Amino acid sequence: MLEAAIPGVVFSAVWLPTKELQIALIASLAVAGLALVVRLVQRSSTQYVFNAIFGIGIGWVFVRLAESSGGSESDQALAFFLPGILLSLGYTIVFGASCLAGWPVLGFMLGAATEDPIGWHKNPQVVKLCSRLTWVMLIPGAIGVLGQGPVWLLGHYDRIDPDVAVVTILVLRTGLGWALRIGSWALMIWLLARNATPIEAEAEAESA
Repeated sequence: MLEAAIPGVVFSAVWLPTKELQIALIASLAVAGLALVVRLVQRSSTQYVFNAIFGIGIGWVFVRLAESSGGSESDQALAFFLPGILLSLGYTIVFGASCLAGWPVLGFMLGAATEDPIGWHKNPQVVKLCSRLTWVMLIPGAIGVLGQGPVWLLGHYDRIDPDVAVVTILVLRTGLGWALRIGSWALMIWLLARNATPIEAEAEAESA
């Protein structure tokens, strides 16, 4: 899972001292490629490596868009981090809307696991639990957007030094971001493990 943090860390570590965007992007991709080789040799999951490579690709597209619109090197560097902020905003909205609509996203994940896409919705307790889990799951992304979004805008409009903006976004994304994710996972596990889950209670009632 650490591979997911590779693009931003390597990009920032190379770009800040050199101000060479191409080298920073290539270095990010090279490290992700090395991580992919290691995973293949270990025959372990490559999901997060491909997520990192995909993030580098999308970041590269945004860098090119910033360059084509006449953006400075600092604008292009900030553009690399914009897709992650927009993605977090998007899934925060989707996850929150699904809870408000009474069809939490985690419920569909449960349905996919049990091969019954909407059967879980028949049990109000399961819906309630899935809603809580979905709210907990979206918290890291929501806080990330609230923290990184204003910093990105301040850097983009030269209200703060772009280098400071890049470092701040990196710290918020890798430092605070991972701490929040670990905290949300722990809370989700606690919610699932607390007493009996609705699914377990329902199974016990049917067996009685």
